[in-house]
Amino acid sequence: MRKRITAAAIGTALGVSAVLFAAPAQGHGFGTDPASRQANCADGTVTGCGAIEHEPQSVEGPKGFPEAGPEDGAICSGGNDAFKELDDPRGGDWPATKLTPGSDHTFKWSMTAMHSTTDFSFYVTKDGWDPAKPLTRADLEAEPFLTVPMDGEKPPAEWTGEGKLPEGKSGRHLILGVWTIADTANAFYACSDVEF
Repeated sequence: MRKRITAAAIGTALGVSAVLFAAPAQGHGFGTDPASRQANCADGTVTGCGAIEHEPQSVEGPKGFPEAGPEDGAICSGGNDAFKELDDPRGGDWPATKLTPGSDHTFKWSMTAMHSTTDFSFYVTKDGWDPAKPLTRADLEAEPFLTVPMDGEKPPAEWTGEGKLPEGKSGRHLILGVWTIADTANAFYACSDVEF
């Protein structure tokens, strides 16, 4: 009987270990300027955000955007159902950062763990985008307006990238930031509601 109990305990411990070590790594970064939806949830500007309020750095999903990555309608959550509140357009009522089209801007991300990085890319919605609907690829301009190559370097805890905001935009838009990791199959996603 003692052998059976010991074997069962060892088997359970091995099973738990396998689950723990097979689970994906926790996320490690999010956009803070312009303020991302997860940043607004984490600092209490927006409430009712669910789990993302406690782990804004965790919006991790498959890399390869826009050809691959999260499905349409689940881009802001990185395709992670635990953070589906980020995909909810809230009737177009997310707080928006005011920006000037065509101006220079310092983009910022806060990191809790640094990864070897391919690049940071920033996309903007097309004119006529409906902020009351979940984000799809068809809502975004085909090419990023800014890509900051990192060539495998690890970003610092507070990463900044300089770039020019898209020209000719006015009114409400959304900027999608994608932090593509060089040494994993994933990227981190951050949707920032803005007003030009």
